[in-house]
Amino acid sequence: MKISYNWLKEIYPTDLSANEISVLLTAGGLEVENVEEFESVKGGLKGLVIGQVITCIKHPDADKLSLTTVDTGSGEYQQIVCGAPNVAAGQKVVVALPGTKLFPLTGEPFSIKQSKIRGQFSNGMICAEDEIGIGLSHAGIIVLPEDAVVGSSISEYYQIKNDFIFEIGLTPNRADAASHIGVARDLAAIVRAKKRIETGADAKNELLIPPVVDLKKKGNVEVKVTVEDTVACPRYSGITVSNVVVAESPAWLKDRLTSIGVHPINNIVDITNYVLHECGQPLHAFDADQIGGKNVIVRMAKEKEKFTTLDLVERTLSSEDLMICDAQTSMCIAGVFGGVNSGIGEKTKNVFLESAYFNPASIRKTGKRHGLKTDASFRFERGTDPELTLYAMKRAASMMSEIAGGQIASEIIDIYPAKIAPAVFDFNYSFLDRFAGEVIDRKVITTILESLSIKILKEEKEGLRLEVPAFKVDVTRPVDVVEEILRIYGYDRIPLDEKISMSMPAVVDFDSEQLLTKTLSFLAANGFHEIVTNSLTKKEYNSMPGWEESNSVHLLNPLSQELSVLRQDMLATSLETVLYNQNRKSGDLRLVEFGKSYGKLNGNFKEGNRLAITIAGNVQEESWRGKQQPVDFFMLKSYVENILALCGIEKYEVTESEHPQYATALTFSTNKNSLVNLGLVDKRILKKFDIADDVFYAEFDWDKVIKAAKKKPMHYIEVSKFPSVKRDLSMLVGIEISYGQLEKIAFNAERKLLTEIRLFDIYKGDKIEAGKKSCALSFILQDDQQTLTEQQINKVMDKLMNAFEKEAGAIIRKS
Repeated sequence: MKISYNWLKEIYPTDLSANEISVLLTAGGLEVENVEEFESVKGGLKGLVIGQVITCIKHPDADKLSLTTVDTGSGEYQQIVCGAPNVAAGQKVVVALPGTKLFPLTGEPFSIKQSKIRGQFSNGMICAEDEIGIGLSHAGIIVLPEDAVVGSSISEYYQIKNDFIFEIGLTPNRADAASHIGVARDLAAIVRAKKRIETGADAKNELLIPPVVDLKKKGNVEVKVTVEDTVACPRYSGITVSNVVVAESPAWLKDRLTSIGVHPINNIVDITNYVLHECGQPLHAFDADQIGGKNVIVRMAKEKEKFTTLDLVERTLSSEDLMICDAQTSMCIAGVFGGVNSGIGEKTKNVFLESAYFNPASIRKTGKRHGLKTDASFRFERGTDPELTLYAMKRAASMMSEIAGGQIASEIIDIYPAKIAPAVFDFNYSFLDRFAGEVIDRKVITTILESLSIKILKEEKEGLRLEVPAFKVDVTRPVDVVEEILRIYGYDRIPLDEKISMSMPAVVDFDSEQLLTKTLSFLAANGFHEIVTNSLTKKEYNSMPGWEESNSVHLLNPLSQELSVLRQDMLATSLETVLYNQNRKSGDLRLVEFGKSYGKLNGNFKEGNRLAITIAGNVQEESWRGKQQPVDFFMLKSYVENILALCGIEKYEVTESEHPQYATALTFSTNKNSLVNLGLVDKRILKKFDIADDVFYAEFDWDKVIKAAKKKPMHYIEVSKFPSVKRDLSMLVGIEISYGQLEKIAFNAERKLLTEIRLFDIYKGDKIEAGKKSCALSFILQDDQQTLTEQQINKVMDKLMNAFEKEAGAIIRKS
């Protein structure tokens, strides 16, 4: 949401700077995410001056150029080459001197430099409208009136407006602050409370809310209104304004809307948008002459009724969609989007102005159902002020009379059968004190509440009887009032304890939470960062390998098209995180996430716990200590093996798998239950995410891991006093023999003295027999009771060689 600094100061006059206001608003719960400078013309026409053409002759070497001398008020005439056909002596013109930066309407900004054009020096540029960004014309230079003062600033001449725009991240509960008046109310409350706290004095920071006068009927264009569903539309107000002249809005109104990112359309529509952003009440202006039967009917749509909206999209309606209709047809989706024929056109003469309060839940569901998000629905679905409809309508009707020449042509229509009552409840000071951790001055409390328009019906020593206005949609209980008081009082004023106390749970026995904590701690110690991604994701991922549409769980009422299905695994969201980081030049990644995946089984919904680890980029960058080392498949495999070991799972099968998401994949399983799949992510999937580099990914079925996990008792083994011995062995084996088989053969052959095996070389090529490979292994031997003799070592190695020859068909290579 965008808020104008200048506009804000008109409602709440203050000497505070834009930066000071941004700090106060953020502290008060309206987070200012950005403050940017706004100029009604880009660049602010800085450096441009009014000049007068003293002489103008043809360029001696170019028929289409003129050679001029120009007085810019500096005391010296400037020679400027000009290509405009309408330049002439005596004209007052716009001049850009060397060093001035221009911001044209099309193309990139450029700076004016002293130059030589066809042999003649040119000390500047005489400008056209489009070259300085104030218009589209390029037919010739701008010629100013005779009374323009030579040497004066063009920015002053055109009255360029400068402003600061606050970008506020409005939370869904703060519907009351979705306008300039709402933000001004909070700012005034913060400043008033600050003065009360620091000086003890009260400051009457009254808001200058524009007044509205009684509207006097001068014409006669009556429109009847019927509200059929008063639950979805508790209040509907309307009035007719006749004899309007639809035209371009005045400059001040266009500048005000443009500053907050609203595109000006015409004076009638611009007025409704202005009032919306001023006070937070959405309005809709209908062409009264296009309302069939001069009858506005507020009703629910018919199931599967067709309706074409302003964006020319035909939509199929639900019987739960509230519509604004006339006697013949539907005109717009109430509170969300207008119909193709419901707007104001150039020939509109009579306007029917709608100002209503719609049920927030109804608007929210309709907006989500049709994927529509507008400034009006943004406010209606959060909850507007039912008491504001008449004020906003009168304000807009008055502006239409002043700006568009309209006349009030009907009595005010106000259908409000069941008044929405404000919330009334008791609030105890002691309740606040417990939350705050200190006793806040009672005068400060009442000052804050009054500043926020919360009425104090009764004040006693123990507390207050409060009446909360309807526009405070999130304040319905005492605890909500605590939040209101503390955010205005300032959380930074609450003192912190000098010490923090905490209790550590005793580890009594093995459980899944301890196992997960242990696993995450292991990964964190190895450089992994934990991520948390959204379980909701894009339905487009249903076409990704490994996902099936029939297994997909769709949301009935999705927040957006980007969040419309539940993920079937965690690969897609992990890859989104990889892309996000790589786009920010942070591609060396070790990521871990614990979360859930979702699907269907025999028509029933299912969910499961998953642990996903992702590695990409390099283990280390190139430096004087060594070359760049990228992550690889075996690095990921070692993490998986270590995690299984932490879980006490030592017996498992490792098989190569044809998993659709991987180019190369392994599956670890026990008793035919797959515990984890890991591998190099397929290039086709990486291409969908616009990731060029390799990504290695493993996903644990954590529920199955927990079932297979075993409590591993801790044993202390004394460090051996006797040295270990290393022996190397090279052998030829069939290309189909895996390292895992060789390892298994070795440990079966020698169970006592063999403690470790390392594969340090492998070769396949034309220098050895086809179908064979050369493997070189190191064997670590150790006896905890004595130093090994050469005879013992040779005996073990003979035993190993015999086992390899017999069980693996190995040919031992002797040096």
